[in-house]
Amino acid sequence: MIDLIFPDGSQRQFDDGVTGRDVAASIAKSLEKKAVLVKLDGELRDLDRPLEKGGAFEILTRESPESLETIRHDASHIMAEAVQELFPGTQVTIGPAIDDGFYYDFARDTPFSLDDLATIEQRMKEIVDRDEKIVREVWDRAEAIEHFKSIGEAYKAEIISDLPEGETITVYRQGNWKDLCLGPHLPSTKSVGKAFKLMKLAGAYWRGDHRNAQLQRIYGTAWASEADLEAHLKRLEEAERRDHRKIGRAMDLFHLQEEAKGMIFWHPKGWTLYRTVEAYMRRRLDSDGYVEVKAPQIMDRALWEKSGHWEKFGANMFTCETTEGEELAVKPMNCPGHVQIFNFGQKSYRDLPLRMAEFGACHRFEPSGALHGIMRLRAFTQDDAHIFCREDQIEEETTKFVRLLNSVYADFGLELHSVKLALRPDLRAGTDEVWDVAEDKLDRAARQAVNMGVERLPGEGAFYGPKLEFHLSDAIGRTWQCGTLQLDFVLPERLDAEYVVEDGSKQRPVMLHRAICGSMERFIGVVIENYAGAFPLWLAPTQVVVATITSDADDYALRVAQELSAAGLRVDTDLRNEKINYKIREHSLAKAPIIAVVGRREAEEGKVALRRLGSDGQSILSLDEAVNKLALEASPPDVARQAVLRGASPEQGAVGVWEAG
Repeated sequence: MIDLIFPDGSQRQFDDGVTGRDVAASIAKSLEKKAVLVKLDGELRDLDRPLEKGGAFEILTRESPESLETIRHDASHIMAEAVQELFPGTQVTIGPAIDDGFYYDFARDTPFSLDDLATIEQRMKEIVDRDEKIVREVWDRAEAIEHFKSIGEAYKAEIISDLPEGETITVYRQGNWKDLCLGPHLPSTKSVGKAFKLMKLAGAYWRGDHRNAQLQRIYGTAWASEADLEAHLKRLEEAERRDHRKIGRAMDLFHLQEEAKGMIFWHPKGWTLYRTVEAYMRRRLDSDGYVEVKAPQIMDRALWEKSGHWEKFGANMFTCETTEGEELAVKPMNCPGHVQIFNFGQKSYRDLPLRMAEFGACHRFEPSGALHGIMRLRAFTQDDAHIFCREDQIEEETTKFVRLLNSVYADFGLELHSVKLALRPDLRAGTDEVWDVAEDKLDRAARQAVNMGVERLPGEGAFYGPKLEFHLSDAIGRTWQCGTLQLDFVLPERLDAEYVVEDGSKQRPVMLHRAICGSMERFIGVVIENYAGAFPLWLAPTQVVVATITSDADDYALRVAQELSAAGLRVDTDLRNEKINYKIREHSLAKAPIIAVVGRREAEEGKVALRRLGSDGQSILSLDEAVNKLALEASPPDVARQAVLRGASPEQGAVGVWEAG
């Protein structure tokens, strides 16, 4: 007999070998009809698989959140079955569920076309209607290898051959089609439903290695209901509208080209945006007690070997040799350089915590297929900082950092969504004892600093220590991982960092590696998409466009522009001989936040007509009123806060704010 403990705390005994379906039927026939999976001690299992032991037990339906990943996995199998029915001779390789969907990689000589996706999708719906039972089978290893070879599935045979000896080989059969898979799966193809859609084609290398055969990947999405699918597709449409690459071109912010893969050509307006973000971050760091430094861009291989980066990242570092026999590497990260600055001269316990910041330009060789606009680059700048502190300062510094991070995200219209604690990876520096201490201390610091649950991510920590990942959410609910905080006992040891304690002895500092934006370029990409290019006034590259109605207002328009510029605003003028409605439409498409319209009447009365992006109305103000109002409104959030703290009021106007800041 086995004991099953249900979510409500009740406990019942069942015969050995009972299935989840049997348990559901014993509760209610209606539950048996709705059940699709079970969860035993946290592990998802097939509904008809015998239970070998007791434990915490739960019955899942299609509507259970935990079922969604399996729906997507099953959809990938149904897609693979459809492909092999429609295109005989195609080999299947792997087909996992992923965020928001699934994919399957296929080996086929003839390329798929976009037109094929509709045909495959229709066949998938037919397979759902067939209600094919999905059955788990355990196979002998040698027989499985021979079988897949005999039906021309060389990739499947290779996967089985590479599995460790003694590994259970499971095959899932649906109708006459079968696939090597760990499972679990739903009871039948009908259980998957039809809330799926095939999205796109892509190339992929077998096992992700460019030296291997190239495969064809089909991506799809699948949901528990048609309503969820429709909502997802609408989100994708909105994300497409907000794509930073399209907006970057339309607003003339930047471009990328093949001759400098993964590196940005910033245009004047884009560089203005970049400098605005950088200046904001610099002010925030200054006010939070950081000192800014600048370390060399290129350093000798010997330093990277000592730090451990050569072993971990050597293949992704840009290197060069000099005529004097030196082997140098362009820095992929800033931490070793900061330790060298810390090590210059003696440090005392009174100097800690030392918060050392750098807008450090880093270069990493990323495969060309992994590059994505300004979100994933080979050359990028980190808003990097390293806090050298004592062990007893870890919690306080973590709390201080999280407070700063939350404030920064809020100023950019973003919100902290979740925090995750990434734990020791397989390839790491330092002993298990050191990692035990680091993980425990960062876990306690996180619980003290973060006002939300912290998810644990086994195996995803950084090379030197565990790290906190800060995921933010944008205007359409997408999440982005930008900020990090890593606790490191290892690098100070490897690079001989030390400070003098009260009794005159020397100890190693703890390093907190931390970033808020992460990659400045990626963060700016997130901000572009968050606002869809319609930036708040303080961020907009061009804050005001002064546009004339008639040419006899040109001189007055130039005076308006001059006074706005003198108040610190970024101003363009449009004196073209075009109709004012044409000018307004054009500058609205370019996302200009404010259009100051002037004609003969405005020039005679010393006024301007202000039109705001997204509004059909306008407000008529005197020039002085407009200058003061817009300059005040254009104050960066941190400057405006400081002005209020120092007693400035709106009546003081922009000058009072900027002087206070």
